[in-house]
Amino acid sequence: MFLKNCSEYSILALIPLAVWSIVVNILLYFPNGDNTYAANNQLTNYVWYFQGICFGGIMMIILSTVLLLVDFYKCNSRCCAGKRRYHIHCSRLGSALFALLGILFSGYSLIISSLGLSQGPYCRTDTGWSYPFASTGGGYLGASSTWSQCIEPSYVVEWNIILFSILIALSALQVIICICKVVYDVAGLLCVKHKILALSDPI
Repeated sequence: MFLKNCSEYSILALIPLAVWSIVVNILLYFPNGDNTYAANNQLTNYVWYFQGICFGGIMMIILSTVLLLVDFYKCNSRCCAGKRRYHIHCSRLGSALFALLGILFSGYSLIISSLGLSQGPYCRTDTGWSYPFASTGGGYLGASSTWSQCIEPSYVVEWNIILFSILIALSALQVIICICKVVYDVAGLLCVKHKILALSDPI
């Protein structure tokens, strides 16, 4: 029952999650609302992978729409019993494949956002523009006293930490939902196949 609810009803949650991913990724281009740094290419390189806009956003909206349409077709197939079983069998397979794509897209967003958080922001320090926290392996996250190394943009460390963390949370939720969908569809696929084999056995 949990997998059914997670797979069929939580697919709807992918759409707002994707929309938020797009919004958060766009905000990364404007530290403190300033577009100067994006125009001068003075942002961390991981914002240019479009993980939240394209993969965790637009592609997930498309995939969630397809999954909803496939589930609607599966529930409203109007054919004879034998064909109905065949169409449900195929629709579950297609649904599982699309959910696997969802895992790949959201997983990509999760990985890139995690790398961006670990690397830290690109900012101006006393020695010029650089990645002052790249060698810390994410250790700077627990050392707020070192954040003052970034002189410009103002509060860019906090800006990146908050937004990349939100992207990580959003993409992680997308991965979980898609995994539940794959497990549910594969389980249903095996169940349908078992029933078909049972009906085809001679009495």
